[in-house]
Amino acid sequence: MAEASSIRPDTSDMAIAHMSFRSSLAAAPGLIRSAVGDDHRRTLIANYYVNVLAFLEVHHEGEEEFLFPLLLERVPEHREVVELAIEQHRQVLPLLAAAKAATARWESDGDSAGPALALALGSLEEGLSAHLDHEEAAIVPLATEHVTVEEWEALPKHTAANFKGDKIWLILGLGRENRTPQQRATQLDRWPPKLREWWEAVGEPSFNVLIAEVRQTS
Repeated sequence: MAEASSIRPDTSDMAIAHMSFRSSLAAAPGLIRSAVGDDHRRTLIANYYVNVLAFLEVHHEGEEEFLFPLLLERVPEHREVVELAIEQHRQVLPLLAAAKAATARWESDGDSAGPALALALGSLEEGLSAHLDHEEAAIVPLATEHVTVEEWEALPKHTAANFKGDKIWLILGLGRENRTPQQRATQLDRWPPKLREWWEAVGEPSFNVLIAEVRQTS
């Protein structure tokens, strides 16, 4: 049996979460255009982005609370790497706030607010991209070596407990579609029985219906 200290966390889920942000933000111009003149669809797409942005917000909060302080403590020789990630979070905050406000305005004001939302989400995508690249290239390898399995698992637990959107199953679904079939099966095996039953009976069907409607742009 391996010693606890030799068991490293599976940090691949960081890149999986990042793929959800990247793909959702990249799709924004087309999704916004697809809702022109359609109040029902505008509400649908706006709610989709409300949930994606809430996921990004709680994802960053978890890193700031559970990950960055550990790395600053355990790998002080890489302090500049961690501090850069923290500073990038600060730079993203106003872009995230602007995207949230623009989403709300688009939903309430209609098509006239669409270009401003596309611009806000595009600015967030641009500002976020370098940060995601930095985390995947520099932060994740440090976490793999210097954070325990239990400490790493605090991140998704924080997301589940503090997510402020109204569709946690959407976030789970976006993550699962970016996993390989084997990764999806492994994830299900690791979930508590009640969570797995809920996902299979409620979460996955809800996700499949919604995401198909969201992506039906023509």
